Amino acid sequence: MLQAINKSIFRRLLVGYLLTVLLGLGVVGLMISFLAKGYIYDSTQEELLRKAKKINLAIQDTHVVDQSVESMLVFFDQTFDARIWIFDENGKIIATSTKDEVFIGKSVAASIAKKVAGGGTAISELSVEGLTQPMLSVAVPWGKDNRIYGGIVLHSPVNGIQETVSQIRETILWGTLFGVLISTAMVSYLSWSISRPLQQIDRAASEIGMGNYAKRIEIDSTDEIGDLAQTINSMAGKLELTERDRSKAEQIRTEFLANVSHELRTPLTAMQGFLEALQDGLIDEERRQSYYDIMMQETLHMNRLLDDLTMLDKLKNDEIRLSLHPTDVCSFLRNAAIKFETIAAAKRLELRVDCPSGLPPVYADHDRLEQIVSNVVNNAIKFTERGTVRLTARQRGASIEFVVADTGIGISPADQDLIWERFFKADRGRASNKKGTGLGLAIVKELVELHGGSIGVDSEPGRGTTFTIRLPAAAAG
Repeated sequence: MLQAINKSIFRRLLVGYLLTVLLGLGVVGLMISFLAKGYIYDSTQEELLRKAKKINLAIQDTHVVDQSVESMLVFFDQTFDARIWIFDENGKIIATSTKDEVFIGKSVAASIAKKVAGGGTAISELSVEGLTQPMLSVAVPWGKDNRIYGGIVLHSPVNGIQETVSQIRETILWGTLFGVLISTAMVSYLSWSISRPLQQIDRAASEIGMGNYAKRIEIDSTDEIGDLAQTINSMAGKLELTERDRSKAEQIRTEFLANVSHELRTPLTAMQGFLEALQDGLIDEERRQSYYDIMMQETLHMNRLLDDLTMLDKLKNDEIRLSLHPTDVCSFLRNAAIKFETIAAAKRLELRVDCPSGLPPVYADHDRLEQIVSNVVNNAIKFTERGTVRLTARQRGASIEFVVADTGIGISPADQDLIWERFFKADRGRASNKKGTGLGLAIVKELVELHGGSIGVDSEPGRGTTFTIRLPAAAAG
């Protein structure tokens, strides 16, 4: 379709330019031709009038044509290259410079004789019997002062003027043909310079329409076509970004459904097996309580999963509102450590709290801050088999840093950027029976950023992990 458009553009440009050139040159040629003809005629007339007046000056003192006057006429004829007549008051020709072309006794036009008798000049283009070709004629009075004896007529052949005008017109015609050739070449190049990028745009738009959003148009021009190409490139970039986001969102949705299904199916399958065993009476009284305990734990695990999902959904939708207040850092850390002393002691881990005195309070929501620190400390204890879990607080500029460091299994560099994703578990490649929803760190990151803070991780496999949480300090006073 665009090729047909390009051809149409080519034809329209070609025809339009050619018509413009032809009409323009034609009009200009005609104007030049007419103006040149008029100018040549006017110049010739002026020259003839000037010569006729010179002849009158030479013979104005005599009113009789004698041999000397005739000789003078022949002299002026040869000098001025013009035919000369002299007529009397009645318009009758009484002398000529070329007796072989006209006979004495013929009369000039009555209108010319009358005009000259009144002291005026007459100009005409005429063909007279006895003349071999049309002449441009001028007539001036013959006489001196108010005494007019007749008139003097000078003739100049018209053919020379017409030949000059014809040469001008021929030159204009050749110039028109040459202009048409140049215009054809220019229009062809112009059409090619327009149609070529349009074809590139057409091919690129077709590929983009088929889903190749990485396609770009390579056009360096700065005209409207270049602007169009840049607009299409920008559109393709936005479509590419949109498609990438859509694919990522689809992947996240698929992984989310798969993870939720897995997290729910595992405890449900276990509880179904236990219930079937209990219903069939395969479990004796002594073991029933342990089965009930396991089913209760699985139920609590599913509740935690649903609670975490609800929390994340609220965080993503900005439905969580913080109640920010200054919170004493050291007392908060000691109380947080008390909750985990029993779990740490059961694993024979040392749980230490380092909090220097004089720290300014942190500006945070107490309950959410407890949720943040508890998640991180719980992970540290869960993935540490021996050694120490240390809780440290310190001031860094206008922020308070909570540092949770352990001597556990660590996190590989490849996983450190992924631990904030939903359902990602850094221990997924290890033989581990530790249960978790995989949502804890995702919730922690959202809550920290909701406080206007940040969280980072530094870890090395086999040597432990350090989480650093930065939250704003409360303003003094």
